[in-house]
Amino acid sequence: MDSGGGGHCNPRTVEEVFRDFKGRRAGLIKALTTDVEEFYQQCDPEKENLCLYGFPGEQWEVNLPAEEVPPELPEPALGINFARDGMQEKDWLSLVAVHSDAWLLAVSFYFGARFGFDKADRKRLFNMINDLPTVFEVVTGVGKKQSKEKSSNHSSTKSKPNSKVTSESQTKYSKATLQKEEVEGMDEDEDEDEHGETLCGACGENYGTDEFWICCDICEKWFHGKCVKITPARAEHIKQYKCPSCSGKRARP
Repeated sequence: MDSGGGGHCNPRTVEEVFRDFKGRRAGLIKALTTDVEEFYQQCDPEKENLCLYGFPGEQWEVNLPAEEVPPELPEPALGINFARDGMQEKDWLSLVAVHSDAWLLAVSFYFGARFGFDKADRKRLFNMINDLPTVFEVVTGVGKKQSKEKSSNHSSTKSKPNSKVTSESQTKYSKATLQKEEVEGMDEDEDEDEHGETLCGACGENYGTDEFWICCDICEKWFHGKCVKITPARAEHIKQYKCPSCSGKRARP
């Protein structure tokens, strides 16, 4: 038996491995969506350990694991058929989908290791894979829900057009998340005691949603960008920001 189509498919570049991934993924999604009745029937709990394989040609197969150990490719989850009648169908399908996602990654990074992908290649491969919805998201519809939530969240923040830009330009700073939470907290409860956290360390003025702010990684004070002469574009290239006061201090022994 050809375990997952590895015998005739030897992807050697990032693009070839990604193409292999997409083909196998399409086969698995087909099994768990359009061909779900046939797939369900084939996963008889009375049978031995069964696996769901996806092939590069966008086909799927329910079969026994490979006899040789170790197998030519990483194996999918064994015994997916045993729990079929012990849980609700949608929950069982979701579980198979999660394990299928894990298998797809295992196969892709197996190829990556075998053909000597370096750090940059592995990162590029993962980013390409990560741009696609997971099998689990497709099967459960989670991806659609998330995109709806994102669009509704986006429309609710139209009154603060620059606040998103501000937070994005600060993603390199350890306090970026804290700043965002504080701003949201101000919207919900103006009486909270957070004003001390959001005063500019240079001019002492409050935080404004339409202004760019930056946090010093040393003293952790926030500053208006204009007060310390830092633009959002320049901030993108600063790994660790030191405010004027901390820049003038000598490092402690």
